[in-house]
Amino acid sequence: MLRILALGDVVGEEGVRLLEAGGRLRRMIGERRADLTILNGENSAEGNGISKESAERLLDAGADVITGGNHTWRRRDVYRLLDEGERLIRPANYPPDAPGIGSVIAEARGYRILVVNLIGTVYMDPVTPPADTASRILRSEQGKYDAAVCDFHAEATSEKLFFARYFDGKFAAVFGTHTHVQTADEQILPGGCGYITDLGMCGSTAGILGVKTESVIHKFTLRTPVVFEPAHGSPRIRGCLFDIDERTGKCVRVERIDEE
Repeated sequence: MLRILALGDVVGEEGVRLLEAGGRLRRMIGERRADLTILNGENSAEGNGISKESAERLLDAGADVITGGNHTWRRRDVYRLLDEGERLIRPANYPPDAPGIGSVIAEARGYRILVVNLIGTVYMDPVTPPADTASRILRSEQGKYDAAVCDFHAEATSEKLFFARYFDGKFAAVFGTHTHVQTADEQILPGGCGYITDLGMCGSTAGILGVKTESVIHKFTLRTPVVFEPAHGSPRIRGCLFDIDERTGKCVRVERIDEE
């Protein structure tokens, strides 16, 4: 059985330290016997985006693959890592000339796992339809992987579930990111795709989605520009563990994770 650990958006310094401290992420990997660890790092730099430093710290902490989202390109110092495309990927359905690539084949206990990163189009930037891009990647990588998984970074729950059902049987797991709120709908779809609408986030739950409560209140009440300062305290790690049958490439078990 292949075990894939997927963690939600790592938010700021608090989220990075949470996974680093005392070898926390590596301990989680060992306790759950995870063969591959994927996490979304697009908010891991303090103040938004992902930096070279935050990416390297997350990789050192135990991540095998870091995925991105709409904030991926905010810090230019990470562009070189994106272009290398070995362990840090970005949404594949952005224009091809944007720094980085949108998928990678990672090794997990001798098996080849195709990890795809895509972004939704509902209430998001206008980009290539994610289903079109996913179909292209699956065709081009056919025969090169044993199982495929996808981080679908999207706003609308309907679009996330549409994507998972549309590719049910082609992806072994589809896990949503972006909203920072963990959903309680982990399931295995009829074709063997493990699914959750949103993994949640790794970071402080003392504010609102990892941001100080006062900053968000200012934005919603005064509607004037405000700096979103990171929240601190009450940290949690949220994500999902997917068990994949090596013989069939199908998901057979999904476990939601929510830890202090």
